[in-house]
Amino acid sequence: MVLTGLLVSLAGCSSGSGGSSASSPGVRRVSPTQARTTADPRDAAVIAAYTRSWDAQTKAYNKASSAGTDLKDTTTLRALLDIEHDLSVMRKAGQVTTGKPIINPKVVKVTKAEIPVATINDCVDTTHWVLIDQSSAKRVPLPPTRLVKYVSTATLQQWGTRWMVTNLTARELAC
Repeated sequence: MVLTGLLVSLAGCSSGSGGSSASSPGVRRVSPTQARTTADPRDAAVIAAYTRSWDAQTKAYNKASSAGTDLKDTTTLRALLDIEHDLSVMRKAGQVTTGKPIINPKVVKVTKAEIPVATINDCVDTTHWVLIDQSSAKRVPLPPTRLVKYVSTATLQQWGTRWMVTNLTARELAC
């Protein structure tokens, strides 16, 4: 689940699931020109869609709600259900995030099928993405052994002319 992935990033590493321009206010990419310098325009489109999805996720986690975000335009199927579940858990716990993750996505492969599928590997750095208690505005205590930088894998499908994130998996692997 994405919250598990979020908590991997914030609390420790366990299995879990989780684009706009590089100058967007949400997620910061390590290489802001990556999508523009990618030799393959399809790879650039995949990276842009993935980044938009992370921007929407960050905005949603920062307020524990997907309302007013682009989540439904960027993320679908299992990934969206996982995110919505995580947001519900966060609301019940009275928690939100502050700050934002830094991502460094790389397209691993793109299949040429009736519905093309892309796989991205990413190193997600959550050093400045913090879980806080809304009522006290204090950090939620998290295990000191958590992975702050972890490997994440995403699957995207091309729906018409746009790419949609269909699955996010946080891996128990530092990067």
